[in-house]
Amino acid sequence: MLERLNQAMEHIERRLDQEIDVAELARIAVTSEYHFRRLFSALAGLPLSEYIRRRRLTVAGADVLAGEETLLDIAVRYGYGSGEAFARAFRAVHGVGPGEARRTGAALYSQPRMSFRLVIEGSSGMRYRIVAKEEFRVVGRKARVPLVHEGMNPAIVAFVRSMDPETRRRIEGLADQEPRGIVNVADRVADSRTEGTELDYYYGVVTGADVPEDLDVLVVPAGAWVVFESSGAFPQALQYLWRDAFTQWFPSNPSYRSRPGPEISSVVVSQDGSQADAELWLPIERTAS
Repeated sequence: MLERLNQAMEHIERRLDQEIDVAELARIAVTSEYHFRRLFSALAGLPLSEYIRRRRLTVAGADVLAGEETLLDIAVRYGYGSGEAFARAFRAVHGVGPGEARRTGAALYSQPRMSFRLVIEGSSGMRYRIVAKEEFRVVGRKARVPLVHEGMNPAIVAFVRSMDPETRRRIEGLADQEPRGIVNVADRVADSRTEGTELDYYYGVVTGADVPEDLDVLVVPAGAWVVFESSGAFPQALQYLWRDAFTQWFPSNPSYRSRPGPEISSVVVSQDGSQADAELWLPIERTAS
């Protein structure tokens, strides 16, 4: 897997001044485009699209300082339709416009070229199980919220607190199958997984019961799931569980890959709010043999 990922990274380097087809990168890595994006963001710590943008503008920055081509020629070569668009992107990464950088020889930001290598870890292990579920429904309340990678999500906290206790009790009373109890569901997450992009968040339960008209419903197709369990500090226990799933479990279990679908978590927090027992359900499929 790591060798294939590094071959995909080499492909990116060869095409920084051309269009980069993510489907082709996934083909090189012998996986699906969906799983490639998820795996890359977990391993690299930033979305694939952001890495490509930073690498392009790192290389473009060297061309700007070299002074051998016009700024417009450089902009066009790296895929920008106008000098203005290039200048905005350049400033966002380097903190200075290309014209000023050329005139003053300003210090620029450099995104290092990434490669992946094996680091011997895994002494702690991960508790997991594989579950096959028929079509099921998540019933509760839904909100559109921004993606937050670290710490509590203020939009989710505010949304849950805005629900009256009676509504929460009614929702909880509908639970009748796994995952048990109140679940937090993230659906329609942007492929880039960039901080601040929006997703559908459900506060609800998994149920086969009749659905009250005032509640929202998410129908989840039948499929396989990998279920991870962890205990530790809150909310890090759950956030690290997602990270470890992609940085440790998937690379160690190449027979499976992630597939499109909602991510479901269940968290039981201690009375003082410092610790939690977490369960994370991720939709998976077997890879081609």
